[in-house]
Amino acid sequence: MPDIQVQSVGNQSVSDILLSEHTITAQQHEDIKVKSAAQGIPDVAVLEELGIVPEDKLVEAKARSLGIPFISLETASFSPEALGLVPKAVVERFQLIPFLYDEKTKTLSIAMSNPVDLDALGFVRQKTGLTIKAFAATPSDVLSAINQQYRQEIVGEVGEALKETEESEEIKTIDSGKISEIIKEAPIAKIVSTILEFAVTSRASDVHIEPQEDRVRVRYRIDGILYDKLSLPKSVQEAVISRIKILSDMKIDEHRSPQDGRFNFKVGDKEVDLRISVLPTSFGEKIVMRLLRKSGGVPTLAELGLTGTSLKNLETSMLRPHGIIIVCGPTGSGKTTTLYSVLTKLNTTRVNISTLEDPVEYQIAGINQVQINPAVGLTFATGLRSFLRQDPNIILVGEIRDQETTDLAIQASLTGHLVFSTLHTSSASGALPRLTDLGAETFLLASTMTAILAQRIVRKICQRCKEQYVPVAQITEEMKQILGKLYPSQNGATIKLWKGKGCDECGGTGYLGRVGIFECLPVTEKIAQLVLEKADSGTIEKQAILEGMITMKQDGYIKVLQGITTIEEVLRVAQE
Repeated sequence: MPDIQVQSVGNQSVSDILLSEHTITAQQHEDIKVKSAAQGIPDVAVLEELGIVPEDKLVEAKARSLGIPFISLETASFSPEALGLVPKAVVERFQLIPFLYDEKTKTLSIAMSNPVDLDALGFVRQKTGLTIKAFAATPSDVLSAINQQYRQEIVGEVGEALKETEESEEIKTIDSGKISEIIKEAPIAKIVSTILEFAVTSRASDVHIEPQEDRVRVRYRIDGILYDKLSLPKSVQEAVISRIKILSDMKIDEHRSPQDGRFNFKVGDKEVDLRISVLPTSFGEKIVMRLLRKSGGVPTLAELGLTGTSLKNLETSMLRPHGIIIVCGPTGSGKTTTLYSVLTKLNTTRVNISTLEDPVEYQIAGINQVQINPAVGLTFATGLRSFLRQDPNIILVGEIRDQETTDLAIQASLTGHLVFSTLHTSSASGALPRLTDLGAETFLLASTMTAILAQRIVRKICQRCKEQYVPVAQITEEMKQILGKLYPSQNGATIKLWKGKGCDECGGTGYLGRVGIFECLPVTEKIAQLVLEKADSGTIEKQAILEGMITMKQDGYIKVLQGITTIEEVLRVAQE
C-alpha cells in the first residue's frame, strides 16, 4: 500500500534551533519563550509576528523541528515526469509542487508550504497511487515554482514525449543494433527539439546536457548565469545524446573520445547555428551546445555599452592606418562581439579585412574569415604569416597566446597594417606587461600599441519590473570613493538606485539582457615611456587615470547610477 513518508521528531523547538544556529540572540530567544508562554501560542507564531528571522531560515528551522527535509526550490531540478503526475489545479489548491519521481521505488517527492498538511498528502497519494515524500519549502518559493514550472512549455512538452517513450519498452533497454531506429522515433526527436526551442526563446547562449548517476540534468546559460531547468530520466540518455550526435554529423558509436560538430536550427523566423561539444564523463557523455544567432546582426559599439571617453578613445585608435588594438577580459566577457562590432564599422569596399579565428563565430559579409586548424598546421602564427602575403589593410588575430604570434602581430603593425587581437588579462593596464612576458620587445611595443580595451559583461535590470530603493550608507560611500569627481552632486538629496523585482518577462530574476562595462587605455607618449621602462600594471594604470581613463569599475558604477544594472552585478564581475 503506498504511504506517506513524514517523520515528526519534535524534540527541539523552532526557537531553540534558531538559537543553536546563531540566527537569533540569547535575549531574543528568552523574549520569544516569555511571549509564547504568556499568550499561549507556539514560538513559531511569535517569530512570524516579530518578523526578525528571514523566511527561508524560519521554514528550515520549522522543518528540522518536525524532522522533515528542507529544500530550496531556486536550485532544485524539476522532473517533467513528476510535474506531469499532479495537475495544476491540485498544486495551486494545496500550495505544493512535485519535483522528483523515483521509478524504482515508485516515490514522488513534493515540496510543500505546509508539509504536515495530511489532507493534502493523502489527496496526492490517492490521486497518484505512489509513495509520497514530503519536503518543506518557503511559501514564496512554492508559489514562484508553480508559476514558473507549470507555465513553461518545455516541461509539459518533454513530459508528453517521455510518456510516449515509456510506452515503448525498447527505449528503457537500448539495443546498440537498434539505436539508429530508436533515435529517429518521434518522442526522442520531440525531446531534443523542445530543449532547443526553449533555448532559442529564452535567449540562452549555451545548453548543458549532463548525465548524472540517476538522472540527466539540462541547464541553460541565460544572461551569463546557468539555470537548472529540466531533469530527464536515465532511460532516455543514450537516445537523446545519439540524436544530437546524428544531427551534428558525429560518430554515434564513439563514446570514449571528445567530439565536435555543428548544425543549424530554426524556430519561427529565428535561425541559430549550434556548435556542439561532446565530452565523455563518468556517467556518460556530456553535451554542451553553444547557440550563435544568425539573425539580428552585429550590435554597434554604443549598443554594447561603450560610451563617453572610452568610446571616443577607441574610435580615434580605430581610424589610424596602422598599430595594434587589444581587447582584454576572461572567457565569455564578450571580446569577440566587440571586435566584430569594430570590424563591421570599418568594413568598406576600400579596405581588405582578414580574420583568423578559433572558431569563426559569425559570418560577416565582405570580410575574409579563416578558422584555425592545428591538425593541418594552420595555427594563429602560420595563418598570420600567410595573411601578410594577402595584401590586407586590417587583420584580426583571434588571440595572442605565444611569442611567435606576438612577434608576427608587431611585425604586421610595423609594416603598415591595423591589427586587432584579444588577450586574457583582467585589466587594460595588465596587457602591456603580459605582452612583455610573451617576449615582445618593449621599444617595439611602445611604438606599435595604440589602445587597449578591457571589458566584462553585466546583466541589465528588467525594465518591466524595475523599482527604486535607497542603498545602505556603506554602498553610497564606496561609490563616492570609486567615482571621485564622476559622482553626481546630490545637494543633500538621498541617492536612489534601481533593482528588478522579478516578473514573468525576466523569469523572476529581475534581469533581462546584458551590457558591457569597459575601460579604454590609449597608449599616449607617457604610457609608451612607462612601457620602455618596464613599469608594472599598477604604475601604468595610475598614469592612465591621471590622463582621464575611466576604469571598468567606475564605468560599472556609472551604469548603476543610470539604472542600467545593479551594484551586485558590477561587484560580481569587476571586483578584484
